[in-house]
Amino acid sequence: MIELCEVVITAPDPNWLRQFTRELVAERLCSSVHNFSPVQSTFRWQGDVHDRTEGRASLHTRRELIPRIVAKAVASHPYVVPGISARPIVDRNPDYLAWILTETETPADQ
Repeated sequence: MIELCEVVITAPDPNWLRQFTRELVAERLCSSVHNFSPVQSTFRWQGDVHDRTEGRASLHTRRELIPRIVAKAVASHPYVVPGISARPIVDRNPDYLAWILTETETPADQ
């Protein structure tokens, strides 16, 4: 059974994040993205607490594609340690589930 998930990515530049996530959709690494901006983030970094306005993206994909998404993000993300996390999709509309699978198919899948 193919596992589906929501991947959340944050970045300091919402425009960079929108372009980055658009590339993920174009490359079929995810089926869709919801970009939110601005979001207020509070985090500890190098011993200090920071407050920052960021962009946040929520994307739907196959769990098996997460390593490729993370590698692509790490290679170009503005942060040294990009905030990327995933959550399983446990309840869903079956038609939406099928759509995510179709839109993330690669030639090897077919």
